[in-house]
Parts: sequence; C-alpha cells; structure tokens
Amino acid sequence: MEHHGFSTRIDPRGIAHVTLERAELHNAFDDTLIRFLTVELDRLAREKAVRILVLGGQGKSFSAGADLNWMKRMAGYTEAENRKDADALAGLMRALDLFPKPTLARVHGAAYGGGVGLVACCDIAIAGRQAAFCLSEARLGLIPAVISPYVVAAIGARAARRYFLTAEVFDAGEAFRLGLVHEIHDEAALDVAIEAVIHRLLAAGPHAQAECKSLIARVARGPVDDAMVADTAQRIARVRASAEGQEGIAAFLAKRRPGWAPGGSA
Repeated sequence: MEHHGFSTRIDPRGIAHVTLERAELHNAFDDTLIRFLTVELDRLAREKAVRILVLGGQGKSFSAGADLNWMKRMAGYTEAENRKDADALAGLMRALDLFPKPTLARVHGAAYGGGVGLVACCDIAIAGRQAAFCLSEARLGLIPAVISPYVVAAIGARAARRYFLTAEVFDAGEAFRLGLVHEIHDEAALDVAIEAVIHRLLAAGPHAQAECKSLIARVARGPVDDAMVADTAQRIARVRASAEGQEGIAAFLAKRRPGWAPGGSA
C-alpha cells in the first residue's frame, strides 16, 4: 500500500518494511512525504504485530534529502513558514529516533542531507559498498540543523566539524569508520545481511528492546550522578519483575526458547 511517496509491507514475522518510493527524485522528501511518513511511524509504533522496522529506498538511492521543488517553494517562505516546515522535519526525525522497536536503515546509493539524518536516527545501519554520504547544506548556504542532534550523536562533534563545514561527499568506508553505519556489504548481499540482523533481533525480548532504547537515551544524556545510578537500578528492578523478564529467565533456566522468539513457547 502506497502512502504519498512511500510504501509499507509487514511480513508474517512482524517486520515492517517502509520503502521510500520516489525513485525518479532519488527519494528526496517534501512536506507531504514528511507529514505522512511521520503519521505512519506513529501507527507502526503502536501496532502490536510490528517487531522491527526496516527503512529503505527504491531505485538508485536511499534518500537525497530535500526535494528540489520543495526547496524552490521554501525560498519564498517567510521565517514563520520556514519554522513550520522545520518543525515538521524535526518531528519526523524525532519519531524515528524514539520509535520503540528496533529500526534498521538499508542504505544504498546516495544518502544526502536529511537522508543522513534518517540513517543516524535508526538503531542499526547496513550500507552497500557503493553508498555515498553528504551533509551538503553548507554548500547551499544552509545548515543541517534539525538532523544535527542525531548525526552528532552518531559521528561525534569532531567529525561533524569537518563534514558539516566542508559539505563534502564521503564513502561507505568513511561512514563505517565514523560509526554512522555498522556494516558494509556488496549491494547484492545487503538483504542477506539485514536478514541476519533481523534473526538476532527477533531472538531478543521486544519489551527489553524498547527498554534498552529508553535506557540508552537516558544514559547518553549523563552525567553519572546519584540520579542516574538510582534510575538504572530502578529500571532493571522493574524489568526483572515484568512478565517478559520472568519468561526470559525461566526459559534460560529450562534451556528452552522464550515465548517471544521464533519457535519458542512459554
């Protein structure tokens, strides 16, 4: 089913494949795509049957960032209209970053501007060897503002100083070195590599994964003070006492697969 430039397919295991489908525009996004994709992420976040989200792009590219026609319209916007647009894009990035289930970016071809933001917001990024990355905004006299919290978290302030300022293109090897992507594979092997990650993700508890994402967000904010120490202790106490925590421990002790895992039963 297509929604304004993207499609969603949910397989029997609960893997939601969200594919950007503006191949002729290298999956560049505009205000319409941003609005409807944000709504779709919210729907999938609440859909109990969904275990994992895989984000990819149709055609030659993952996403080339902002659509040229959208940029032409924005050139005539007032500051207030620009703020509304920026808030919408920020909302999309936040929805992907805070998605309560594991997210994978399937990156091939160009990932430019906001496309890099989408990669950085996903938990795991698997890239094709020919993928190319660019934070191109400064070349246009702009800045990668709303994607910056996620990109800086992924590559660090030091690398951001270079790539935000030069707006140069860097390859998959450099993206891997910077920590923007976790694995690189030949394009023909991308889906096999993603399936291997999905297999590992399905073996872990879905509630534990949501709790892990929340935990990471909390710990990354720092500092390691009394409040953080108390918070982490409270989190594990709550999870240990949960139904999923109890089932996981019981399955481990009984040497069986837990109920949530493929082939498992409580």
